[in-house]
Amino acid sequence: MEEVEKNIVAMKVMLAGDGEVEPNPDQVAQLTLEVCNEDVIALFIHKLLILGWEARKNLVHCWSIMLKQKVDSTYCCVQYMENHLELLDFLVVCYDNKEIATHCGGMLRECIKLPSLAKYILESPSFGLFFKFVELPNFDVASDAFSTFKDLLTKHESAVSQYLTNNYSEFFEQYEKLLTSPNYVTRRQSLKLLSEFLLEPPNSLIMKRYIAEVSHLKVMMNLLKDSSKNIQISAFHIFKVFVANPNKPREIKLILAKNHEGLLALLNNLGKGGEDDQFEEEKELIMKEIEKVSRLANLES
Repeated sequence: MEEVEKNIVAMKVMLAGDGEVEPNPDQVAQLTLEVCNEDVIALFIHKLLILGWEARKNLVHCWSIMLKQKVDSTYCCVQYMENHLELLDFLVVCYDNKEIATHCGGMLRECIKLPSLAKYILESPSFGLFFKFVELPNFDVASDAFSTFKDLLTKHESAVSQYLTNNYSEFFEQYEKLLTSPNYVTRRQSLKLLSEFLLEPPNSLIMKRYIAEVSHLKVMMNLLKDSSKNIQISAFHIFKVFVANPNKPREIKLILAKNHEGLLALLNNLGKGGEDDQFEEEKELIMKEIEKVSRLANLES
């Protein structure tokens, strides 16, 4: 093991230099090519657990460099991973082992920068494991898993849009559990992430579908009552899209009308003294719209 760890340090110096001597591009290309040709990548990934902490850290650093290396006209490490996609699933499952979870997470996030590799993970059954991993009791592991989960849902818009279109019901059923989690950090992070990918232009059709569903509106209404001011504000930025939707379904209008008094009281107290003028303007418009929906509902009944 001592010999292995020395070699990993030597590899890191060859790839990144040592602070005094710059890496030699030919040597970097040669090393990258050999690591692919000799199946050393699979060996590294499968044997991460038996390495010491420092060796794992060095290996993650080496991986981030090799993945970007072009040898002749090919990114051979990317190509290697595309031909051994099961290694991506292996890295995802490693979140279950807290010894190597964050190192595997680092390697995964490097892979996710590549559209083809990110797309594979999104469409793989192992993607569903992230709903469990982001709530693991070990805070460092759960936070790392959430960083990877976030990258998967925000880095490549067209792949994400395709994934959400094909897996809409299953995905949001799982995601609702994160938004209603008893864990404050999970609620806050998942709400913020929802804004990031749901309100992106490529996902406009997904958003239209999302804001037409009563169950999602109810989740946001509950989050407006959360004990955390930060969560209330984040929830408002999604809640306002339900209210401002010019094509609100009848069921949505009925819920808003039925709860208008409570909603107006909540919104009236929301962000008191701490938010900017734009927020106050938006809040006023949303309150007026709720009053209007309520008046029209009364007239109809």
